[in-house]
Parts: sequence; C-alpha cells; structure tokens
Amino acid sequence: MKRGAAFLITLLIISFSQVLGQNPNMEKLNAYKIAFFTKRMNLTSQEAEKFWPVYNELQDKKFRIHQEKVLLNRNFNQNGAVMTDKELTEAGDKYIALEVQEASLSQEFHSKFKAVLPPAKIIRLYQAENQYKLQLLSELQDRKQQGRGNLMQR
Repeated sequence: MKRGAAFLITLLIISFSQVLGQNPNMEKLNAYKIAFFTKRMNLTSQEAEKFWPVYNELQDKKFRIHQEKVLLNRNFNQNGAVMTDKELTEAGDKYIALEVQEASLSQEFHSKFKAVLPPAKIIRLYQAENQYKLQLLSELQDRKQQGRGNLMQR
C-alpha cells in the first residue's frame, strides 16, 4: 500500500512538473505540498487519485480570483489618488464580489470533496491547508533570520 501511495505521489509530481514547465522552485514547492497534504490527510492511493484533480481545480480557480484582487489592489495603489468616488466604489464592490465568489467556491468544492473523501479527511484537508500555510511562513521566517545572520557574520 505504501508503494502504491509513493508511486501515486511520484506520478502527481511528474504531472505537476509538466504543467509548471521550467520553474524548478514551483515544482519543488508543489511536490512538497503534495507530500505534506498526502501525509497529513493520510490519503490512500485511491483517495489521492480522486482528490488531487478536484483540489487542483479549486486551487486554479482561487488563483484566478487572487490575480483579480492583485490587479484591483495594484490599480488602487497606482491610481487611487486620482480615482473618482464612483471608481473607488466600483473597485470596492468588485473586491467584495471576489470575496463572495471565493466563499462560493469553498462551498461548491466542499460538496465535491464529500463525493471523493470521507468526512474526517475533509476536516484534515482544512487543517492541512492551515498547517501548510503556517509551515511555509515559519520556513520563510527561518530563512530570513539565517540570511541576516550570514550578513552579520561577513
């Protein structure tokens, strides 16, 4: 069973590598994420086979929403001082609409996860997402501190 899971993880990493193309850092990060989630959720190879396409679809849609938010923020940062009240109101309304769209996605994909995972593993998914973010932030902080230490030692 462990061989099956290892094979599936390898297969997923290879397919992610093809999708991500030439960015080795993104490949490493996604491989780490797959391993992290698979371990935390204790996915069987059959569950992983059904779960990852659904999860990847959700992440893709969330990423598109995030990109729109970034564009809204960038536009405000560059043009906010000269924007009319109407334009500012529209930008705020658009931002909230994106927030609502993201919440709707969460609700929609919760139902999709229920079709491919048992309830306990869905809760583990939500926990794993939070743990993953905290882990990345912790590692980033560690790297920043190590970088400062290296600069101080020179």
